[in-house]
Amino acid sequence: MSRVVLVTGGNRGIGLAIAQAFVALGDRVAITARNGQLPAELEGTDVLVVQADVTDTASIDAAFDRIEAELGPVEVVVANAGVTRDGLIMRMSDDDVNAVIDTNLVGSLRVARRAAKGMVRLRRGRIVFVSSVVGLLGSAGQTNYAASKAGLVGLARSLARELGSRGITANVVAPGFVDTEMTAVLGEDRKTEILGSVPLGRYASTDEIAGVVTFLAGDAAGYITGAVVPVDGGLGMGH
Repeated sequence: MSRVVLVTGGNRGIGLAIAQAFVALGDRVAITARNGQLPAELEGTDVLVVQADVTDTASIDAAFDRIEAELGPVEVVVANAGVTRDGLIMRMSDDDVNAVIDTNLVGSLRVARRAAKGMVRLRRGRIVFVSSVVGLLGSAGQTNYAASKAGLVGLARSLARELGSRGITANVVAPGFVDTEMTAVLGEDRKTEILGSVPLGRYASTDEIAGVVTFLAGDAAGYITGAVVPVDGGLGMGH
């Protein structure tokens, strides 16, 4: 039977690929987007797009209310929405810190908190957090981003212990460098430097990230919880 799946930040990049993968599986998919617009890649599908801001609890509650009313109880949640505000620590403003932590970490907690209410009633559910290899390795100039993504590991593992008895799993996917709009703007020297540190010698595709997410949400991963799954071409191995 098809499930109700919510992907935050599902209008572009990794989130869009994840939404498309669940659509291909026959699931009923909802995405959040700050602009509330369905991306062209999802036109012609039954994907429900909901305008929502993960930094606003009321906005998240309203999004879930609408999804539950139109599609049914949410059974799978992928917390993907995130932002970056890079810079050296000595020049990083409070706004840069707060925006990234509030969106990437606290925003994911808000989404999981609201999702858990319905999943506990269903006595089943899958929560997947999209983190980053940066949260495991660290990255100069990304202290705020790395801290936010590392925090998702503690969040997922705490939820795994808290909700496991209700048939709910919580896991983390940690992508490495992915072929998206964000990496496309990098200079050639930086691209060469990055690829030189990746054992597989290439970027990941968004579909490769989506494949791991759908696996963790599927029947074959029913006994996996509290796990961190790297999809990074070997960049962060051992962490």
